[in-house]
Formats: sequence, structure tokens, C-alpha cells
Amino acid sequence: MGLKVIGAGFGRTGTRSLKTALEALGFGRCYHMEEVLKNPTHLKHWAEIMGGGKADWETLFKGYQSSTDWPVAAYYRDLMAVYPDAKIVLTVREPESWHVSVMGTLYQVGRKYGELTKIIPWAHQFFNAMEKVIWEGIFHNKLEDKAHAIEVFNSHIEEVKRVVPEERLLIFEARHGWEPLCAFLNVPVPANKPYPHKHNGVPIRRFLKYGALAKWGAMIILIALLYLLIHILVM
Repeated sequence: MGLKVIGAGFGRTGTRSLKTALEALGFGRCYHMEEVLKNPTHLKHWAEIMGGGKADWETLFKGYQSSTDWPVAAYYRDLMAVYPDAKIVLTVREPESWHVSVMGTLYQVGRKYGELTKIIPWAHQFFNAMEKVIWEGIFHNKLEDKAHAIEVFNSHIEEVKRVVPEERLLIFEARHGWEPLCAFLNVPVPANKPYPHKHNGVPIRRFLKYGALAKWGAMIILIALLYLLIHILVM
């Protein structure tokens, strides 16, 4: 089957909404970060890929027709070659609002609770690999530097525009709604169905606020928090 749509946008650019939209448009299951977190074998496989190991994309994406979000977006070039007929959707948003969002959600989760993943070795291996590929590899450990982070964000957009042939690329914001996405994918616009808006960051910020209260609790609390973290990220 293989991937028909590949998301190249950074996390916190509407990737969860795009996942829901693609599934609603008949593209089957969409591979998003939540799929990684649901499958321990995928966590291990991604840890190997991000560590420089060989990627078995066909096995990893078996049963999926589309993908979006990190870590997949970091490998859009490789996937373009593996799936030459796939179309590329680059999700974007206003750079400053993106930086506020990613700093207040994904980045804080990793910084405050990454150590808790040591309880589950395969999860810890994955989060360490994400640290190296995303926060270190893409942002050079300078995500907190707003100007630098936004420069990287904008540079990624320009890179995708250079690398992906025009006929294969859609630059897309969730606020654009169904029409440009459906036209690009040659599918009808869903009738009487608003474009989905998922994962506005509130659940993660709520976790960060109240999860800190139990940070130094007993081991059972730590395990419960880790479970809650994964559950929130896949909502």
C-alpha cells in the first residue's frame, strides 16, 4: 500500500488536526506521534532510526497511508524517495505563536519529565533519541532562544519548498480549512463537517501544572504520571 501523503511540518503546526482530517478523507490510519507512543516496537524502531540505524519503512508504516508530526517529519526527504508518488503536506503557522506553543508544551514535557521515562527502558531510549534528533539536531539545543528557533522554523519551510517539486507540495494552515487540502488530494470536501481542530495544548499545560506537584512522590505515582503523559500526548 505505502504512504500516499507525507507530512513535513514541525510539531505544534496543526499536525494532530491534519491526522484527523486525512483519516476523515479516506486515507485510512495516519501515522502520528501518538502511533509511536502506542506501540513499544515502534518506539524501539524509531530509537534505532534516530540513532543512525537502518530504517525499515515498509514494516513501520504497514497499514498506514499517510503520516504527519515528529519524528516522521524529520525524515520527509528519505520518505519522498521511498514513496515517489506520495504528496507532501507542509503544515505551518505564524512563527511566534508556534514558538510559544512548542515551548509551553512539548519542550517542557521533555525537560521536566524526561527522566521519568527511565522507569520504562524502551520509552527512555526513544525520548533520548528524540532529544538528539529534534532539540539537539534540528534546534542545536537553542529552542529557548526565540530568534534562533524561529529562524530554524522558517528555514525548514524554505528547505521544503526547495526540495519538494511544486506539484507534490501543499503548504497548509489549519485555518485554511478543507478546500485547499481536498483540492490538492483530489478528494471531495466533506459536507457539513468543519475542519478538525485538535490538541490545542491545554491538556499538556494542565499536566505540566499539576504533574509537578507529584514529581517527588512514590514510585507508583511516577509510573502513573508517565502513563498520564503518554495518554495526554496521544489525545
